[in-house]
Amino acid sequence: MLKITSFGKSDVGLKRSNNEDAYALKPEDGFFALADGMGGEAAGEVASQIFIETAIEVFSREDNPSQKEILDRVQKTFQLSNERILSHVGQHPHHHGMGCTAELIAFSNQNFVLGHVGDSRTYLYRGGFLRQLTKDHSLIQSQIDQGLITPSEATHHALKNVILRAVGAEEAIAVDLIRGVCLPGDMFLLCSDGLTDLVDETSIQEVLAMNLSLSQKVDSLIERAKAKGGFDNITVILCEVV
Repeated sequence: MLKITSFGKSDVGLKRSNNEDAYALKPEDGFFALADGMGGEAAGEVASQIFIETAIEVFSREDNPSQKEILDRVQKTFQLSNERILSHVGQHPHHHGMGCTAELIAFSNQNFVLGHVGDSRTYLYRGGFLRQLTKDHSLIQSQIDQGLITPSEATHHALKNVILRAVGAEEAIAVDLIRGVCLPGDMFLLCSDGLTDLVDETSIQEVLAMNLSLSQKVDSLIERAKAKGGFDNITVILCEVV
């Protein structure tokens, strides 16, 4: 089993009255997860909590799973939490419209499996360079892919927060699954869009390169987002392969 050190934190930001983000650090179970609730009064914080509780339940078995079993657990977490959110809405119709974006990374031996839905993100910092592993499931990213707008134009676009995929939005859920090999010193960053909407990748890489503890790096990233306005909840997880 890989040895992973980690730190995570969630901040309400400067403009919101409640925090719809949720996260879990479970190195003993080999996974880390983050969810960003959506729906506002439609109980986004309930959706994100359902995702996190489901991940903890699915990964709580005492064993040493294979990479295929890890992959199955990642998929099961998304599928089961999707069903549970839809079931909750069925029982509480006033919560119609709730859902969440989610990141879930799990480790097995020297490998990782990453599940992704929405516009929260996971990055890999390796050898001094930051690389985004996920692609946003957003209207703006779709327009960038089609060449309709440039990434710089997307930064302040009026529709930048329109999501095309979310957990709990539809009965069928499509999950991006990313697999890879871990190297000593690799650092994975999982974050909600409260960070990436305000702090660019150059600044993020700059913080991760600093000679600071993981907790200090997480605090620094959150403070940079708040210095830029802190318009949304900000959740950051760092996990490093020792």
